Amino acid sequence: MTAEPASATRPHYSATRSRISVETLWLVNGQHTGVDPADRGLAYGDGLFETMVANRGQIRWLDWHFDRLEEGCRRLEIPAPSRSVVEREIAAHCPTDRRAIVKLIVTRGPGARGYRPPESPQPTRILSVSPWVDYPQSYYTEGVRVRVCKLRLGENPALAGIKHLCRLEQVLAQLELRGSDVQQGLLLDAAGHVVSGTSSNVFAVYDSKLVTPTLTRCGIRGVMRRAVMAAATELGLHVAERELSLADLLAADEMFVTNALFGIWPVVELEATGFTLGSIAKRLMSHLGVGGHA
Repeated sequence: MTAEPASATRPHYSATRSRISVETLWLVNGQHTGVDPADRGLAYGDGLFETMVANRGQIRWLDWHFDRLEEGCRRLEIPAPSRSVVEREIAAHCPTDRRAIVKLIVTRGPGARGYRPPESPQPTRILSVSPWVDYPQSYYTEGVRVRVCKLRLGENPALAGIKHLCRLEQVLAQLELRGSDVQQGLLLDAAGHVVSGTSSNVFAVYDSKLVTPTLTRCGIRGVMRRAVMAAATELGLHVAERELSLADLLAADEMFVTNALFGIWPVVELEATGFTLGSIAKRLMSHLGVGGHA
């Protein structure tokens, strides 16, 4: 890994889950510097982000991350960063002997006071590289527990699917889970339709057929969601997107959640309903190589 100047790191947390020792490399437009306080990403959440896994310097599904980022930039009318520039920065700063977490943030850049965006924005590109944090192996072999959050997601088709910076709904949902023995919260929209987990997409299995919520009104179209849907097709499994109610989910034969960092977690409990560790999640984990030790 390229040597880092002291100003480029954020030091010290301990090795416990609540205080994890982290030293993160930060680059702003390719430089070891700070963000302009007038940046619209800071003031209004006017931007997008991608969180990716780097394994020995290589990011799996990098093109799919770029696809979603560029779609978000198109909708928000923010000039997208050059793929080649970002790829060079990742290659220059990612460790080549271990895993790391890479986050790319793109904002509209600095602007004057007020919501009206500048006519000719100068986007800010922020890249961070953080040490990998292992998830418990039991989450993959024994499954996780999920609880329905009280918070309901607002609907906005103009923002549905993209990973924009406005994540206060997820923050409030995570506050609900403090002190509980669950690994994900389940988020519904105002009409009661299942949307996602607090940091994941949701899949249900009925008679070996996969169903995942349609995300036309809210929610994020995750890269791992896309990978699972592609893998299901490769394995000859039927997969569909449709509206799911909580009752539909509770009636599933199998349930699992997905995320680009942790991969696939089978769900063994949703509220008071138990699920068995089904074969579909196991097949997908094996096919994609996203188990705990993959």
